[in-house]
Amino acid sequence: PGAKHAFCQSHYLKNIAEPVSSADETMKVNLRKTVRKNAGAIIRPEHVEQPGVLMVTGLLPSPVEEPAQVHGNPTESVQQERQSIVDTLLRRVRYLLTLKGRPPFRMAGIEMFEGLQEMAECVESLIAYMPDERLVELQKGLSAALNSVRDEYNDLREVANWLTSISEILDPEGKAIRSGDEVKRELFDFLHNVLEQSKGNPSLSTFAAGIYKTTTNYAPGLFHSYDVPGLPRTNNDRESEFRKLNQRLLCTTGQKGTRKRLILRSGAWELI
Repeated sequence: PGAKHAFCQSHYLKNIAEPVSSADETMKVNLRKTVRKNAGAIIRPEHVEQPGVLMVTGLLPSPVEEPAQVHGNPTESVQQERQSIVDTLLRRVRYLLTLKGRPPFRMAGIEMFEGLQEMAECVESLIAYMPDERLVELQKGLSAALNSVRDEYNDLREVANWLTSISEILDPEGKAIRSGDEVKRELFDFLHNVLEQSKGNPSLSTFAAGIYKTTTNYAPGLFHSYDVPGLPRTNNDRESEFRKLNQRLLCTTGQKGTRKRLILRSGAWELI
């Protein structure tokens, strides 16, 4: 009786990140489409990178062949080396286009933009030493695609930094012992600064207002873990116990409906 009900901080972080994650996913899709539109002919693989024979049990690799020794034709050797460099760069671009996010802290669109930005800069530097029409076309395609979503990226990068700062404020590791009221005051001071700084940007203002509203809704139960010794900040471990219980009851009974009835009837004893 009288026990305080604490809210899960992991769920709080995921909820404030949801609008950002949705916008990030939209940017990622648009960026990927634009890259494939502008440089699809270059980045599309023209040969199988892992040759082999498809068997029932998987892919049986081809025998390893000894590399041919080059005798007396340095031009051909240079061309092969250049082709290897270009293939490696294209392979990296193809990989970046397949990234998937994991909110609240890993945003695939942001990660894809930054990875492609690094590739565009790398290719631009390489062109100065190794002029190649494929690299020129790749650099132009990447630059055009990045410029098409740059404004969206700048806003999302700023909001992602907010999420990281909020997580750091809530994290007690490496900090002096704080009360729930102190953490609450620190968090809302940060959010008020965010609201003030984002006034001139409609997109940032919308994200800031959403984060502030969600935080206000969570505030009554978000800070109890700092005042109650041993109270966890998240309920991930407890949810894991319920998932294991569901799996065990399904294995032992074989009936989905039985699981719910057993949990409702004797769930606490099953967990114990």
